[in-house]
Amino acid sequence: MVVARRAAGNYNETSTMIELTPIGTIHSPFTDLKGMPVQPTAAEGVRGTVEVFEEYLDGLADLDGFSHIMLLYHFHQSRGFELRVVPFLDTTPRGLFATRAPRRPNPVGVSIVQLDKIEETTLFIQNIDVLDGTPLIDIKPYVPEFDKPENTRTGWLEQAGKSVRDKKSDERFKT
Repeated sequence: MVVARRAAGNYNETSTMIELTPIGTIHSPFTDLKGMPVQPTAAEGVRGTVEVFEEYLDGLADLDGFSHIMLLYHFHQSRGFELRVVPFLDTTPRGLFATRAPRRPNPVGVSIVQLDKIEETTLFIQNIDVLDGTPLIDIKPYVPEFDKPENTRTGWLEQAGKSVRDKKSDERFKT
């Protein structure tokens, strides 16, 4: 079980408790944080699987009609956080929430991956940028009409001008 709670502020601590139960495990070729792709676009063609726990099997009905899915997962190797970080694609400290750094107050990640097929409780996927053994929190279908807004801005990334496709993880966010 993943448990998070509000550490500061004007909220009653018990009323802001969040409990998340993993629904499965993500498997990938990446057993070490160093050298991993930093986003799914940098993991093109990398194959993996998602093992969904048996009690969630019925929830996979109709998912095979989608070419891509969003995986929400717990950064289980992440401990602590800084509100200013130097992201992988830059050398300037940036606000944590303007980055996709894994060390966060609530260490939740999201990756859009290609769904190749489903066999029972196993999803066969491509373009996976996640550490092997990562706890899966949820699965959602990727729907371009819902998930791909038009006229977007990408903040500091527009000036950084670096391609994520060639960028690999280093040890800057290792705990």
